[in-house]
Amino acid sequence: MRLVQVLVPTGKREAVLRTLDEEGVDYAVSEETSGRGFVAVVTFPVPKEAVEPVLARLREAGVERDAYTVVVAAETVASKRFDQLREQYEEDDENGDRIAREELASKAADLAPSVPTYVLMTVISALVATAGLLLDSPAVVVGSMVIAPLVGPAMSASVGTVVDDDEMFARGVRLQALGGLLAVGAAAVFAFLLRQTGAVPLSPAEVLSIPEVDERLAPDVLSLVIALGAGAAGAISLSSGVSTALVGVMIAAALVPPTAVVGIGVAWGAPEAVVGSAILVLVNILSVNFVAIGVLWQQGYRPERWIRRDEARRAALFRIAVIGVGLLVLSSFLGAVTYTTYRNADFQSDARDAIEDALSDTDARLLSMELQYDSGPLQEPEGVVVTVGYDPASDPPMVERELTRRVNAVAPEPLSPWAAAEIDVEVRYVAVVE
Repeated sequence: MRLVQVLVPTGKREAVLRTLDEEGVDYAVSEETSGRGFVAVVTFPVPKEAVEPVLARLREAGVERDAYTVVVAAETVASKRFDQLREQYEEDDENGDRIAREELASKAADLAPSVPTYVLMTVISALVATAGLLLDSPAVVVGSMVIAPLVGPAMSASVGTVVDDDEMFARGVRLQALGGLLAVGAAAVFAFLLRQTGAVPLSPAEVLSIPEVDERLAPDVLSLVIALGAGAAGAISLSSGVSTALVGVMIAAALVPPTAVVGIGVAWGAPEAVVGSAILVLVNILSVNFVAIGVLWQQGYRPERWIRRDEARRAALFRIAVIGVGLLVLSSFLGAVTYTTYRNADFQSDARDAIEDALSDTDARLLSMELQYDSGPLQEPEGVVVTVGYDPASDPPMVERELTRRVNAVAPEPLSPWAAAEIDVEVRYVAVVE
């Protein structure tokens, strides 16, 4: 429920009150004595779905578009006419469960904090995420998502597009770009200090093998689903007037940890290892904006003036097209990672079969096999560690050359310039007493 308060211009009082009567709206009228060209203040309760159509009718009756108008949430309304009005709009699915465009724009603007606050919270979030990743602590990483102020800029850019507010759109884009750069920079500086002071005395390979870090080095197409879902949830929660706090955590989940991984990779001097995370950050930012614009436009949000609707439609379609092309290009990398993941699984199975087949002609047997991957963004196989068990009563069989030949015979063709030309096979012998 919403309580609306509107200033009525001189000469429009009867037309405004007649419009409210036709709409079946209960209202109260107060005299306006400020001498600013208005004669009355009309206050009336309406369901949230009715705010936009009722205000549109009032503007047709003469209420100025930029006139003093207040829309606030109402806890309780006791009125038969209000109950009838609510039933009417519940039966009318034209507006769905969405709030008025004026309220949408106001909420989106409120979600984007002031620049100093945004900068401070983004830096704190990046520092906490970096610490959580290096500690391999999912709980700390989640905490960094809770405090990240990222939902506001994303929703501001999307709302600014559909309601033709270029200033809101530009501010949302600027804040998103600033937030990404700040998060990477803060994470890189913090991680560099930890490395130089010895607080985290790990080599680049050891840091990148931390599970919380490693899982974000080579994201697959499922990561895209998270960002798309976050953008859709953000747009729906904003347009329905419900809290966006939890959705903000979901958007931060798609953005904060990958940016921290990029900073960690830079600090440890392994930028080539975090290409995947950097691409993931860009893909997620584009995905959130892409789907949010689409959802809001599909829900019927348009510029207030009809003469601006064609121009706004062209601008929205252009922005969606640009974002879509960028998303398609970058998502091809996620597709390549997904393909490489499945291909590596097939190679592991084929290599195991080849090794077991080679050992079948000896008295030795395969105890374990471990694949090693390169530091490239696709994480292609570069080595295999084979542990072979043999009878201590005899010498271990010299099968390293044969295993190398057979493993490379089933190895997939490398996809990236970082991939090894040949798979290195290391054989470890373990005496096994039966």
